[in-house]
Amino acid sequence: MKRSTIQDAMFPGCPVRNIMARLCDKWALLVIYILDRSGKENMRFMELKQQMPDISQRMLTMTLRTLEEDGYISRTIFSEVPPRVEYALTERTKSLKPILDLLLQWSVDHMDDIMRDRKKATPIND
Repeated sequence: MKRSTIQDAMFPGCPVRNIMARLCDKWALLVIYILDRSGKENMRFMELKQQMPDISQRMLTMTLRTLEEDGYISRTIFSEVPPRVEYALTERTKSLKPILDLLLQWSVDHMDDIMRDRKKATPIND
């Protein structure tokens, strides 16, 4: 699904395709996690980038735009020279916190077993 897709054309009422596909991409949950765990109300772009050294600047920009479009984060632009931009979690995303905390704990609890199963899996020859 393209990042710019507003709604899945074939399944417009499907929350998995319309909400979870964008929220659960490779970077979105990590950005939310970092904003939540930073201990700050807001973070600047480079602060986020420093916490995610393996993401490109372009991909971080795209991820932040997608999260902002869907109302998970807010972006505040300050009229300064140079311009200052800060990102923060919205109330919508703060309501997700208990769910995300459970998902994080589940991941920690089961990571070793999942990694062991991955190693045991036979590669599929396409």
